Amino acid sequence: MEDVEDVLVRRQGAVQVLTFNRAHKKNAITAAMYQAMADGIAEAEADPSLRVILIQGQPEAFSAGNDLEDFLKHPPKDGDAPVFQFLRAISQATKPIVAAVAGNAVGVGTTLLLHCDVVYATQTARFSLPFAQLGLCPEAASSWLLPRVAGYQRAAEKLLFGEPFDVQEAVAMGFVNRVVPADELADYAAKRAAQLAAMPAGSLRATKQLMKGDSAHDVQTRIQDEALEFGKRLVSPEAREAFTAFFEKRKPDFSQFS
Repeated sequence: MEDVEDVLVRRQGAVQVLTFNRAHKKNAITAAMYQAMADGIAEAEADPSLRVILIQGQPEAFSAGNDLEDFLKHPPKDGDAPVFQFLRAISQATKPIVAAVAGNAVGVGTTLLLHCDVVYATQTARFSLPFAQLGLCPEAASSWLLPRVAGYQRAAEKLLFGEPFDVQEAVAMGFVNRVVPADELADYAAKRAAQLAAMPAGSLRATKQLMKGDSAHDVQTRIQDEALEFGKRLVSPEAREAFTAFFEKRKPDFSQFS
């Protein structure tokens, strides 16, 4: 297991700040990191003096998504796996979640943003959802959330092709609020989180609940449905070819599979 300090959990006033801190691996997420994120969100939810959650990465990378090597060594076997603890925590959080994104946000690095309430990103931010390219399927309820945020055709293009796209397109799709200069991102996101923390906590929770109330059940159901399909896909010949090609640094050949 990786050191949980690959995720820094720090209190900044009334804000719980969760920082991906594995820059040498472009913040690729391990099982231990999922656990640290889940625990950090749970701690914020349980502590009345913590009123807002801020998720950020490094200036050069937000997150490269799942660490494939760690993921294959520790595949999620049940609903208590760290990745599912994290997805439940972020999708069910009652307190506002702010995200600050610079550099690449790959896979879950993008899909987790769909559960955040406010997202700020730099001009360097690039997003991608390469699940189908890897012989897998969407996760984190992204197959439900993204079409509703961005529209079906736009979501379909991103989820089927898995091609990277820039911050301007992310803004147009509706899941990034504002583009912020790179050297101002951390301070700007912290300032906005602090503004929320100074507001009436009960009103913010009620507002968030009212906005998300109708979709809460559907999101949890889709997370479970995706997880079942993801598990099947993970042991499929297509995924095996995709992962082998990735580690061998070659183009995969899916022509043999129907």
